[in-house]
Amino acid sequence: MSGTTRTSADLDPRRRKLLFRAWHRGMREMDLIMGRFADAEIGTLSEAELDEFEQLIEVLDRDLLSWVTGEAEVPGNYDSELFRRLKSFHHHEKPIHV
Repeated sequence: MSGTTRTSADLDPRRRKLLFRAWHRGMREMDLIMGRFADAEIGTLSEAELDEFEQLIEVLDRDLLSWVTGEAEVPGNYDSELFRRLKSFHHHEKPIHV
């Protein structure tokens, strides 16, 4: 089970692939962060935003998680409006691994 709450039936092949990859990263915490964001946003992302999301998909889970949680500084080439939207989309009151 992927966890997705969104159907991909209305998406073009590129968006379907990104939605799948967002939910199947390898680290469950990142599946939840990227997958939930993709569920909410994938249908409305521009082509440029899709390019940026594809770049974020390629980042190692441990690096991306540390950027999202603020444990590490985001490298300038990834500190985009899309990344900031992803980061602000993720809210947690407890450690994410609990």
